[in-house]
Amino acid sequence: MGLAITQVDAFTEQPFKGNPAAVCLLTEPRDDLWMQLVAREMNLSETAFLLRRNDGFGLRWFTPTVEVDLCGHATLASAQVLWEDGRIPSGQTARFHTRSGVLTAEKKGTWIEMDFPATPAQPSVPFDALESALGVTSRYTGRSRFDYLVEVESEEAVRAMKPDFASLRQLKVRGVMVTSRASSAGYDFISRFFVPGSGIDEDPVTGSAHCCLGPFWKERLGRDDLVGYQASERGGIVRTRCIDDRVLISGQAVVVLRGELV
Repeated sequence: MGLAITQVDAFTEQPFKGNPAAVCLLTEPRDDLWMQLVAREMNLSETAFLLRRNDGFGLRWFTPTVEVDLCGHATLASAQVLWEDGRIPSGQTARFHTRSGVLTAEKKGTWIEMDFPATPAQPSVPFDALESALGVTSRYTGRSRFDYLVEVESEEAVRAMKPDFASLRQLKVRGVMVTSRASSAGYDFISRFFVPGSGIDEDPVTGSAHCCLGPFWKERLGRDDLVGYQASERGGIVRTRCIDDRVLISGQAVVVLRGELV
């Protein structure tokens, strides 16, 4: 019998929106190369691998080219699969052991709330290579544990961007977040996220980026419980709430495909 693998669209309630992730339920440990090859075969921004433990599940995330230390949308997808398949009761917290420590997810009605480590950005000096690759002028430039954060003047500037991905690929970071205050009704801030160095030119909706965006916009706006919209072609909604050195990231998810690795 093969291994169950499920495709989930995360940070959306509609199929074919948000960010797709594959979730593979392992019955025993598998080697890194095998998991990387499966992720390349799935060719999604992230493939998650789950292995049951006594106190939860081991969770690892792979892009088509590399393993990553933190991923929000594939964690959201993993929790959705575990509840929907009855592998944990719907009222039970999903608990994951990862490279970024223990992460949890809880059902909140039709939403899933994940408890992630905050990765706030520290101010850095804008530099020509970054602005040139993005094709923007920054109002603020910072760097988090993983990424650059660039604030621009308007939502229109975020949406209109056409980055030079070859140039972005040369930067020695995981990715680049670009953000602004939202002008669209219903949202507090807008963002896009570019990760060409990890094999993804533009990630559709990025939970882990909001570990930085949540604290950034809480400080900028002077309030919490924010709603962000990631303005990729697929698009998706992410809610953030900051508690000390953690960020509670909320989204919805929908299963779109079930299969078996033979």
